Amino acid sequence: MHPLKRLVLGVVLMTILLVAVAFALPQHITVARSNIINAPESDVYPYVNSLKRFQEWSPWAARDPETKYSFSGPEEGKGARMEWNSDHPEVGWGIQEIVESEENSYVRVSLDFGEMGKANASYQLKPSGAGTRVVWLFETNVGNNPVRRWMGLMFERWIGADYEEGLEKLKKVVEASR
Repeated sequence: MHPLKRLVLGVVLMTILLVAVAFALPQHITVARSNIINAPESDVYPYVNSLKRFQEWSPWAARDPETKYSFSGPEEGKGARMEWNSDHPEVGWGIQEIVESEENSYVRVSLDFGEMGKANASYQLKPSGAGTRVVWLFETNVGNNPVRRWMGLMFERWIGADYEEGLEKLKKVVEASR
């Protein structure tokens, strides 16, 4: 067999293998981080139930001080909406809207990153000793696109460190306000 034919055949077989393996990868991606804040749920809740207050502890806000934000809907709770736009590649652009809010215990946010996809984030507040355990959860469905399924393997690394940083900032902000 001619070397060029072997090379083409090898590339085709490798592509088929990568696509086949991609369909064995998870379609639903979840990333979760938690931290304990030395404050009751009622002190933490206002910071996760308001997209304007989210800016006080967001891990992305400081990365580009030139980011443009616009807010609509109520000041807090269900229907509160924030749009952002940044030239910084780690910030980008998107829309988030609070779609569910249970006082002092849970907030769910819908995220829209345009062509990058849609996702949900949530904050669960649970008593932990004299404080509150905050669980920040990210969930998305990468669908049947083999490239997105391979990218799904990176979400833990891409988002996990940001969520840890954000929860640490939230802890400092809430505890300093007491």
